[in-house]
Amino acid sequence: MKQQLEYNLQKSICQYLRIQYPNVLFYSDTVAQIKLSIPQAVRNKAIQKEEFKMPDLVILQPIGGYSGLLIELKKESPLLKNGKLSNEKHIQGQFKSINDLKSKGYFACFAWSFEMAKEIIDNYLNLK
Repeated sequence: MKQQLEYNLQKSICQYLRIQYPNVLFYSDTVAQIKLSIPQAVRNKAIQKEEFKMPDLVILQPIGGYSGLLIELKKESPLLKNGKLSNEKHIQGQFKSINDLKSKGYFACFAWSFEMAKEIIDNYLNLK
């Protein structure tokens, strides 16, 4: 069975949110983690905004001048050894969506470990 590292990261972060911030509303996207049938995939594509890559975790808590926090979770860093972002089409699409969200007043970013995501969440939710 294939390891689901990104799903396990997502699950751990959501569990942390439930325990540490029980009153914070959040949504965690699981569509990328499941294999859709062809009719399901067609229906899903028909209702999505073309070329927008919705981040995996959405925290619906306006704070510190931001409208909410969105985190694109990765099982490993999207950065290359030279520190630049991967040129992979999917990563570039996610990066564009993150920048679009930032331009609309959201705090949006990548995270690729539990500790990194936890730090981003804790810092965000403690903004004044």
